[in-house]
Amino acid sequence: MFQMKSWLIAAGFSAVSFLSLAADITGAGATFPFPVYSKWSEAYNEKTGVKLNYQSIGSSGGIKQIKAKTVDFGATDAPLKGEELEKEGMVQFPAVIGGVVPIVNLDGVKPGEVKLTGDVLAKIFLGSITNWQDKEIKDLNPTVKLPSAEITVVHRADGSGTTFTFTEYLTKVSPAWKEKVGAGAAVKWPAASSVGGKGNEGVAANVGRIKNAIGYVEYAYAKKNKISHANLRNKDGQIVEPDDTTFSAAAAGIDWSKQPGMAASLTDASGAKSWPITTATFILMYKEPTNKAASAEVLKFFDYAFKDGKKMALELEYVPMPDATTDYIRKSVWTSINLK
Repeated sequence: MFQMKSWLIAAGFSAVSFLSLAADITGAGATFPFPVYSKWSEAYNEKTGVKLNYQSIGSSGGIKQIKAKTVDFGATDAPLKGEELEKEGMVQFPAVIGGVVPIVNLDGVKPGEVKLTGDVLAKIFLGSITNWQDKEIKDLNPTVKLPSAEITVVHRADGSGTTFTFTEYLTKVSPAWKEKVGAGAAVKWPAASSVGGKGNEGVAANVGRIKNAIGYVEYAYAKKNKISHANLRNKDGQIVEPDDTTFSAAAAGIDWSKQPGMAASLTDASGAKSWPITTATFILMYKEPTNKAASAEVLKFFDYAFKDGKKMALELEYVPMPDATTDYIRKSVWTSINLK
């Protein structure tokens, strides 16, 4: 089983290329893309000898680390706005697309067997629906054997881009959520019966150990930890399953180059096959980096990921960025970074 650890994600040795001494690289931030960054880093280390030390500490932590200039890149699922990027002297680009999924711990319930709407999901996390036998849940799941038990809500305890994506979606589909809670990397969770967990790892672990719990994680964590997820009704009224096909459908038609900082929102997207809680995860770098050699290596790493890491991403149910988008990133974003 994939080990969801948040320290070093690549081991190996430094290597001298025929051109120059390769620089090891450091990054910190979002737990959402950790499984795929781990996979990419292992393959890149085997190919080049370059190590990636990535701290999976949450998007808010990643933003703090890059602003403190303690890492070569920051990673966040909650993208910075164009004006903040300009103020900080940074560039931002999407690395990969994935989906946030509700996960449940219900005896005898298989993955995808429980179906929810955005409104019902919001009511659960608001604490206005508190039992699995609630009529609104039962009406959506007439053939599913649900327990007569209190629902425990599991949420992120740290500042999180996954939380930003999840709450952004709830804000779009629930006026009550928008009014009472809103969207953010960290919010005040209103449900009386709730438990916090650090990182996607912590939420997955807590849902796994607490009977009748519900939480939210990036899909790879549900899949690798064999935790049941709920399917959702999307904007077009279709019940959809989370996978690379439905994540890709949510991103279809997005012109990333037209978005300030490439910060496109993919939640509650139109389309019969669209997964409603889809997002990209983003990389932050300085235009004038302190360690130019390491920054150059970061770009080589993501260039490798864009070219050779597609299959690895798909194996973990992430969606690689389209070729047209990665071409734009190379020509219009990376060229803003001074590596000389």
